[in-house]
Amino acid sequence: MDPVVHFEFPYDDRERIKRFYTQAFGWEMQQLGEEMGHYVLATTAKPGGPSRPDAANGAISGGFFQRQKDWPDQVPSVVIAVQDIQAAMKKVKGAGGELLGEPMTIPGVGEYVSFRDTEKNRVSMMQFLKPSS
Repeated sequence: MDPVVHFEFPYDDRERIKRFYTQAFGWEMQQLGEEMGHYVLATTAKPGGPSRPDAANGAISGGFFQRQKDWPDQVPSVVIAVQDIQAAMKKVKGAGGELLGEPMTIPGVGEYVSFRDTEKNRVSMMQFLKPSS
């Protein structure tokens, strides 16, 4: 079973979205630089903090990406962790999904690609880098 590990929301104003989620929910923000597309990481939970009692690992964290004029489906979405992104892409297509481009490398993180499910929802998947021994 491949778990949901991350969420993503687009933004038009980075400072405004950081301020909103920090003030409204107390999330901690880490702003990344130009080399990472001005992405903002959001930490939504800490070990030992409140979470759904039925959640195996508590809550997930996420991030915010800058809205781009030429990108499709810039809406809130989730990221699913997969072991093999190429195999997962074949499964998505075989199940009736539509890939939104080719995987992109996120330095120090892994391979990432978005897709639409059969209901036209935008979802993404990530093959994380293997930890070095």
